[in-house]
Amino acid sequence: MGTASSLVSPAGGEVIEDTYGAGGGEACEIPVEVKPKARLLRSSFRRGAAAAAAGAGPGSLPRGAGGGGLLGASFKSTGSSVPELEYAAAEYERLKKEYEIFRVSKNQELLSMGRREAKLDTENKRLRAELQALQKTYQKILREKESALEAKYQAMERAATFEHDRDKVKRQFKIFRETKENEIQDLLRAKRELESKLQRLQAQGIQVFDPGESDSDDNCTDVTAAGTQCEYWTGGALGSEPSIGSMIQLQQSFRGPEFAHSSIDVEGPFANVNRDDWDVAVASLLQVTPLFSHSLWSNAVRCYLIYTDETQPEMDLFLKDYSPKLKRMCETMGYFFHAIYFPIDIENQYHAVRKWEIEKSSLVILFIHLTLPSLLLEDCEEAFLKNPEGKPRLIYHRLEDGKVSSDSVQQLIDQVSSLNKTNKAKIIDHSGDATEGVYKTYIYVEKIIKQDILGFENTDLETKDLGSEDSVPEEDDFGDVLWDIHDEQEQMETFQQASNSAHELGFEKYYQRLNDLVAAPAPIPPLLVSGGPGSGKSLLLSKWIQLQQKNSPNTLILSHFVGRPMSTSSESSLIIKRLTLKLMQHSWSVSALTLDPAKLLEEFPRWLEKLSARHQGSIIIIIDSIDQVQQVEKHMKWLIDPLPVNVRVIVSVNVETCPPAWRLWPTLHLDPLNPKDAKSLIIAECHSVDIKLNKEQEKKLERHCCSATTCNALYVTIFGKMISCAGRAGNLDKILHQCFQCQDTISLYRLALRSIQESMANDMDKELMKQILCLINVSHNGVSESELMELYPELSWAVLTSLIHSLHKMCLLTYGCGLLKFQHLQAWETVRLEYMDDPAIVSSCRQKLINYFTMQLSQDRVTWRSADELPWLFQQQGSKQKLHDCLLNLFVSQNLYKRGHFAELLSYWQFVGKDKSAMAAEYFDSLKQYEKSCEGEENMICLADLYETLGRFLKDLGLLSQAVVPLQRSLEIRETALDPDHPRVAQSLHQLASVYVQWKKFGNAEQLYKQALEISENAYGVEHPHIARELEALATLYQKQNKYEQAEHFRKKSFKIRQKATRRKGNLGKLDKAVPLYELAVEIRQKSFGPKHPSVATALVNLAVLYSQMKKHIEALPLYERALKIYEDSLGRMHPRVGETLKNLAVLSYEEGDFEKAAELYKRAMEIKEAETSLLGGKAPSRPSSSGDTFSLKTTHSPNVFLQGQRTLK
Repeated sequence: MGTASSLVSPAGGEVIEDTYGAGGGEACEIPVEVKPKARLLRSSFRRGAAAAAAGAGPGSLPRGAGGGGLLGASFKSTGSSVPELEYAAAEYERLKKEYEIFRVSKNQELLSMGRREAKLDTENKRLRAELQALQKTYQKILREKESALEAKYQAMERAATFEHDRDKVKRQFKIFRETKENEIQDLLRAKRELESKLQRLQAQGIQVFDPGESDSDDNCTDVTAAGTQCEYWTGGALGSEPSIGSMIQLQQSFRGPEFAHSSIDVEGPFANVNRDDWDVAVASLLQVTPLFSHSLWSNAVRCYLIYTDETQPEMDLFLKDYSPKLKRMCETMGYFFHAIYFPIDIENQYHAVRKWEIEKSSLVILFIHLTLPSLLLEDCEEAFLKNPEGKPRLIYHRLEDGKVSSDSVQQLIDQVSSLNKTNKAKIIDHSGDATEGVYKTYIYVEKIIKQDILGFENTDLETKDLGSEDSVPEEDDFGDVLWDIHDEQEQMETFQQASNSAHELGFEKYYQRLNDLVAAPAPIPPLLVSGGPGSGKSLLLSKWIQLQQKNSPNTLILSHFVGRPMSTSSESSLIIKRLTLKLMQHSWSVSALTLDPAKLLEEFPRWLEKLSARHQGSIIIIIDSIDQVQQVEKHMKWLIDPLPVNVRVIVSVNVETCPPAWRLWPTLHLDPLNPKDAKSLIIAECHSVDIKLNKEQEKKLERHCCSATTCNALYVTIFGKMISCAGRAGNLDKILHQCFQCQDTISLYRLALRSIQESMANDMDKELMKQILCLINVSHNGVSESELMELYPELSWAVLTSLIHSLHKMCLLTYGCGLLKFQHLQAWETVRLEYMDDPAIVSSCRQKLINYFTMQLSQDRVTWRSADELPWLFQQQGSKQKLHDCLLNLFVSQNLYKRGHFAELLSYWQFVGKDKSAMAAEYFDSLKQYEKSCEGEENMICLADLYETLGRFLKDLGLLSQAVVPLQRSLEIRETALDPDHPRVAQSLHQLASVYVQWKKFGNAEQLYKQALEISENAYGVEHPHIARELEALATLYQKQNKYEQAEHFRKKSFKIRQKATRRKGNLGKLDKAVPLYELAVEIRQKSFGPKHPSVATALVNLAVLYSQMKKHIEALPLYERALKIYEDSLGRMHPRVGETLKNLAVLSYEEGDFEKAAELYKRAMEIKEAETSLLGGKAPSRPSSSGDTFSLKTTHSPNVFLQGQRTLK
């Protein structure tokens, strides 16, 4: 094996040297890893030694002398030996095993790689197949894109062609319209000339009248309730479109014939205005501007009572027995009722306050007998003779046999009787028992409140019905959207109060900046109007809004004025919901709107973009004092996003509280007034009450108005009012000196408070003033006068109204939706600093309000006031358990939810610590407990309403599965308690279907909607707004299922119904104002032509149509009959005018239920029609309607309609 190696001895690991060879071996240490080899050699040596000893012969070599201890020996490498072979064999075996192991492992790796290769091959094939499919899809999409682009270009070409044709038609129509208008004006001038000639001839005694011709102003156009013209009797010389007069048509009876009474005259400058264009214009005005009765003063029916010593018993009886009933009636309908009276003012100390109350009053009642004191004469003249707005007035005159009224009483009654019918008062002459006379007065007052002040047509309705859900207009108008009319009225009053101020000196420069914003190209961020407190931001915005509405009528302006923090007007979700609803109103959109606050704030930008695209013009959104909204940056994030092209946003903030992220927006900063303007305003205020400052006072005033705080707009306004009041009181120098000590608005407000308090008569009145201001300060939205009268029974109307008058003059208090509230945020802060520095005072005032509204709940008087105030007061006091109990009062929660205060209701439950599921469970358990105590039909109907409210509330929360149960229960109760075909059942079906729509169960929803539609059509008729709501719901349902043709069909039907309903609402709202004008027309024609002239009959017919529209059939019948007799005597029994009047009488008889008379009259009318047709060659000329079609009365309703009604009666 070559050179010898050193081996390790098994005994101790010593080194064994190799003695063979010339050079000897080198001693070295064998590593441990080769020990198996050493053992192998040692065993081999031992076997070799044993064999040598056994076979030793004579020729064998002896052992070396020095090798007695030798255990092994060295062998030559060139020789073969058994140990070496054994070693090689062992090494081979080892290598063989290692190879086998290596081979097995490699085989396994090969198998694994084979499987992986097969798997990758399969994946590769699959990916190749997908790639081929994607390539095919791509080619398909590419082809569709190309075809879509081609269709787009073709559509654009068609649109361009259409635009060109439309412009051409517009130009042609403009020329045609102008030509026809000139022709009409020429004809009208010729007509007036002929009439003047005719009058001159008649004045000379020459009778010029041809019975074969009708007078020139008797051109008739017959218009149905649906708004289309009839092909019924001609006579229209001009063939023009219906005029404004002809558009005032009777709202059809839902169960009666599909035609109505027809007015006759078609004259005036708007005779050729297209009806559809007129409808759209009127609808826009009605939709965007809510109408409130002019007789209401801030959501309150103010009844001012005047009495004498002789009528004191009647006065006391009215206040004791009937004033509470009227108050309850108005409360049920959502209004306040105040019966205001003053003691007989011997010293005339309340003169200014009485005059102010008469101006605010909705109704004035005078109780007189024989005499009228001179002190009351001025009040009576102010109330009854100076009544420019024509507000309702009532005189109760007690007569007595053998006694004659004084000259003053008789003179007043004569003067009132001689007034025109617009301002005429109702006079009740009573000679019997006082109790009977007061009851008669109460009946008239109730009728006046319902019909003239609140605008209810049917005055026979029960009070509870007027306050029921069916009478709430917002649900009818907006489907499922919940609308609070009180919030809307508060906004309108805030805008009016802000814009009524005359102090706008120096605003012209700001107007131009605001105009530049509107005209600037998009996109632009919101404009920030900043300034200090009281700098005039609200005044500037309200005045600019008025200018924009005047100069740019096509611009839609949506404004919101935020009140003090924590009030309802500062609730972000209510602000966004109100703005969205206003947009939906203007765009005729009735889509579903979520009430979830988070979703509402999230979806508002999409609504804004969607609805702004429909508006032809600019949209300006103005939010005043937006910094008073809590967490404004979080809830108004949409302001940061890019706005639609035609939308501009203006917000106003105080400089100190403006969010930092908004300071980069374009800003319009309101500077303080310059000293010269401030001085001019104060002097002008003094001159308005005939007070003149001397030169020294003017110099002091000029030196005082030199800083930013003393030139503040609000400061200057209060300063001027303080000086004017002091001048009238005779202490000008004293008050002027005190005002000079006040260097800011808060200190001046505190001075005003102290001066008003010092002017009070006694300490009790001073304390009452303090407590009243503290109550208003701690309330949620304010306190009403009737609530103050109940809270303080010792308080008289004279003291309260004089106090409010003084605080109102000093810009401390104002009215908002019938509630007393602070006019400015600084006034609220002043009262807090002056009277409420002790937390115990705040707590006691809150507790006083809590006790009052809790007492109302215990008496089952759940009004919108108790629902607004009581939960909020509990939250402010931190009373979680009391708030929890209040929320479980189902009527409180129902009131909040139905008025759209969804976010407020949720915030209360979050304060209590309940999530949505727990809240739903508690409401359901509370309803179950309430159901156990319900007995009688009325209570069961109320229970059904509560179940429905709960279901809708849960639906809005997104708890659809839990919402189904209460809605189904409501449906079951109504079907049992009412009738399966009752409209309330349709309402339950509609609400249940809306849940299924959100739940994507479209089949169930469609079935329920159709059932609701069928019931509503049977109950209301096919053109009621309720039908439009069901049709709109079906359209939305089909649209969600991509059934666009069906959706469009139902949407068009819904739109037409709403359009007609809006027209009827607009017409019927002004009928009472039109009656005196039509009566005047009758009088003028009687004096001009005589009582038997056909023109008089025409005026009588039009007045009868007006009464028929107002459902005053008794007044309409004699007018029709008189007109018919005039026509028959002057024109003949077969004249078309006779036929028209007969038709109107037939309709009137049909509506009165006299079917036999209606059929007879209609038969005569048709005979005249057929006779005229035969004279014209068998064809009656038809007049085109504004929509391009004609309407045939004969084809729509034959005489069999009346015969069928007759058979039904049998």
